[in-house]
Amino acid sequence: MSFLIDMPVSPEVARWLKEKGYDAVHASETGLHKTPDREIIEAAKKQKRIIITADLDYPQILALSGASSPGVILFRGGNYSDSEMLALIARVLDKFTESELMDAISVVDKYRIRRIKLPIDR
Repeated sequence: MSFLIDMPVSPEVARWLKEKGYDAVHASETGLHKTPDREIIEAAKKQKRIIITADLDYPQILALSGASSPGVILFRGGNYSDSEMLALIARVLDKFTESELMDAISVVDKYRIRRIKLPIDR
């Protein structure tokens, strides 16, 4: 499973995912740190990566465009410490398969995880 970690998320998430055997890069490692969201979506789509972010623009862009990928793991509901975020990502990875994450927006908060399949009906 491959991930692109967006700028609002700590680079520690990419390091942790790599330690767990996943292919993960942080936007700051790839020169995408100042790239518009639409271009990050295109990069993730081409590289078959799931975006991990706290940026609410991604679901909106995917919904309005009718896109069926890339998958997004979206953290909502406030600030998270690195340890909280890692624990929640572990829960997401335990709960969903790669194919389920690749074609959905998985909305994560401190109390629940919801999966919204792409494309989103408009």
